Amino acid sequence: MSRLGKLPVELNAGTQAKIEKGFIIVKGPKGELKQKMHELVDIQISEKEILVDVKNKKSKDERALWGLYRSLVFNMVAGVNTGFEKKLEVNGVGYRVALAGNKLNLTLGFSHPVEYVLPEGISGLVEANVITIKGIDKQLVGEVAANIRKIKKPEPYKGKGIKYIDEVIRRKEGKTAAK
Repeated sequence: MSRLGKLPVELNAGTQAKIEKGFIIVKGPKGELKQKMHELVDIQISEKEILVDVKNKKSKDERALWGLYRSLVFNMVAGVNTGFEKKLEVNGVGYRVALAGNKLNLTLGFSHPVEYVLPEGISGLVEANVITIKGIDKQLVGEVAANIRKIKKPEPYKGKGIKYIDEVIRRKEGKTAAK
């Protein structure tokens, strides 16, 4: 039995869910999300909760789908109600970031400034050297944050680059002079 899969997903007031043509659609105050469902997963929607179940509880693969789809539905409900955010920090002398519309202009020590266009459904906010990525789709928010971090990963000697706000960079000592 899947411990997570058994738990119901509670629907807040103002949140609606429905199933159409193999997709689950969740609407809330912040927007609408749509997810394709696997044919082995059953979903029952009532007024206050969503229950996820599988047809064969003996199969290991189906039990894995049970927990996965329950988590996906839970993240959809959380996203349309509260949304998700990731914070990135830019460290380095002369490293700057600015937001112009839906474009991030990054000056990261390259010979040219880097321009990153935020996809539809994602908003950004820049305060000093902290970039905040917000959206209702948890997967998209994480993917955008990872792509921005990939532009200039933090290096281990001085810690220069783009890192998550709660990420710890293991520092190396560097070269020592001959004695």
